[in-house]
Amino acid sequence: MAPSRKLRGKLPSGSASASRRSFVKGLGAAGVTLPALAMLPRWGFAQDAAATYANAAIGWKQFAGQTIALAGAIHPWSNAITPLLPDFTELTGISVVPDFRLETTYLGALPIQLNRGSSTPDVFMWTTYGQGISAGWLEPLNAYYADKSLTDLGWYDEGDLLKTARAFPLWRDGERYAMPITSEAVTLFINGDALAAKNLPVPQTFEQLLVTANALKTDEMSGIAMRAQASGNSSVAAMSFVFSYGGAMVSDNKAVFASPEAIAAIEMFGKLLSQAGPGGVSGYEWYHVLDDFLQRRTAMAIDSSNFATDISNPARSHVAGKAVFAAFPHATGRTSVPFMSHWQACINSRSRNKRAAFLFLLWATSKPTSMRTAAAGLATTRVSAWSSEDFKKAFGAQAAEAALTNLQNADVDRAKAILFHPQSRPIMDAFMIGVNEVVTGANPAKIAMTNAAAKANAAIRG
Repeated sequence: MAPSRKLRGKLPSGSASASRRSFVKGLGAAGVTLPALAMLPRWGFAQDAAATYANAAIGWKQFAGQTIALAGAIHPWSNAITPLLPDFTELTGISVVPDFRLETTYLGALPIQLNRGSSTPDVFMWTTYGQGISAGWLEPLNAYYADKSLTDLGWYDEGDLLKTARAFPLWRDGERYAMPITSEAVTLFINGDALAAKNLPVPQTFEQLLVTANALKTDEMSGIAMRAQASGNSSVAAMSFVFSYGGAMVSDNKAVFASPEAIAAIEMFGKLLSQAGPGGVSGYEWYHVLDDFLQRRTAMAIDSSNFATDISNPARSHVAGKAVFAAFPHATGRTSVPFMSHWQACINSRSRNKRAAFLFLLWATSKPTSMRTAAAGLATTRVSAWSSEDFKKAFGAQAAEAALTNLQNADVDRAKAILFHPQSRPIMDAFMIGVNEVVTGANPAKIAMTNAAAKANAAIRG
């Protein structure tokens, strides 16, 4: 069920339902040339995809008999790719042993494993690019792309990738150490029924967001939920506030989130959660935020656009068909700059099966595989997949348009500056310790962020 008519009339133009024209325009603004939708192939079934793999000038069976270990977080990508792994094995003869864990557990354990020089996992999901490169954990990939026995670039069609996905994995010297596997940007989710009951519009500024959150909160439902745990993994929403107030995380190899702009941003972040957030929000990770929204325990949430698949799934969600997906708010007089990222998949530099691992990445991010994972609601990196009717049906047309809007508004350079920094994790950990202090009331924003930036800069200096 769509949001009520009363609500629909109050949505920003284009929010109630994504038109075909606006959706195509959004993809074009992301820096891609979009083929006519009517001409896009539909690889909805495994047999269609199999025929497409056969068209590649790639010896799919050249590593038959090898086994690769695949590690990652429990995430929409892992959920979408796991059912297809037997198809990869049938195509290549390569067995894949997956190991997916809770995100916080996974991101804490993997660096320890890699630092010990383990040859497994062969392939793994990764976010802190600079740390992995500086530590020598990630295998450089340009030579694999250039190897014609492994790669058919014409078939792979990098021009079909979103502009951000093409730019994101490039290191400063032009080398690539990863393949992007998802596209996501921080997005505002709203319980449409709760908004309509109060006859309120979708908030567009942070001040409006604060007013709305306080108006919607009840004894049973918080006004807004966001990650606030004192861990770098919880930083995406808070970083979006900093960027949208005109601040940055790092600049000229220094942590700069003690700036007036960042302090004002975190002051607003803390005000929202202290006034209208759920009890215990200082311990919230992404799954707490999502679960609260699915169970109608919060009226609004701010987190990854990839939540849309769960939100729209009536088997899991009490707000399926009733949720509003919206652009990330902006500060008065400024534009919205939500945090964006691409989860990436990398090859372990100590893997004994690097070429088989690359073949897996090529298959996993190819057009036919992306069309199949998109049909399961995954926001992939491919224009053709984003444009498919199967994706828009699974992800939701309005959700897809909101995600594209937020991807367009994002600043790739500011996101890369923190994610690609060699000390990204201790910097984000220090940042979120400061944010957590503001949320709990332990310190005002100026003191908390000044101390956090000093701690981050000490980590940078070593």
